[in-house]
Amino acid sequence: MKTMEVEINNQKFNVLINRKMGNKNMYLRVKDEDTLYITCNTLITEKMIIAFIQNNVKSIEKMLHRVKKKEERANDFYYLGKKYDVVYLNTTSIMFSEERVYVNANFDLEKWYKKEATRVFQEELDKVYQNFKYRIPYPSLTIRKMKTRWGVCNVKTHRVTLNLELIKRRYEEIDYVIVHELSHLLHANHSKSFWQCVEDNFPNYKKVRKELKNNE
Repeated sequence: MKTMEVEINNQKFNVLINRKMGNKNMYLRVKDEDTLYITCNTLITEKMIIAFIQNNVKSIEKMLHRVKKKEERANDFYYLGKKYDVVYLNTTSIMFSEERVYVNANFDLEKWYKKEATRVFQEELDKVYQNFKYRIPYPSLTIRKMKTRWGVCNVKTHRVTLNLELIKRRYEEIDYVIVHELSHLLHANHSKSFWQCVEDNFPNYKKVRKELKNNE
């Protein structure tokens, strides 16, 4: 993988270039605050890559903004859509006040998040399933961390997998992801019929979907 450097708005970025023989188009991704990732055909020159980057500055700025917000969220304590200030005490449990969460410095937050996600996601899955407007098989639930998806549905095994990070989001966002995945039990792709099914079960899905995407 070749590396080069570019400057955007007086900020220098490393550019990692992954050339592939069969690529017809050029793709750009931003994973951190100082690196751009380019995937392109082997015939694409560095001059062409620089021009491509310059033509997509606005898109890059948006991606950088999302990456920055994601990193900020990762360093803060969120639970069901609300941010809490962390206060460390000599305690064996976790306690909440209106604006703060009190924990021991050695408290295993990841383990606690997983336990809460198991409880909350199952409750919300049951609620959404009971109110679902179409007949579908009852799915099993898996929870794990995922980098690029909020949820996944295995149509063959009727298994819904939800991203552990959803426990930091609002109930409305959790429910939208569940409706989205349950709709795949009727429509495996993202066809017009699929989105109609989502809307039938979650009328304001476009608003919540946008909020979820903008705050990834």
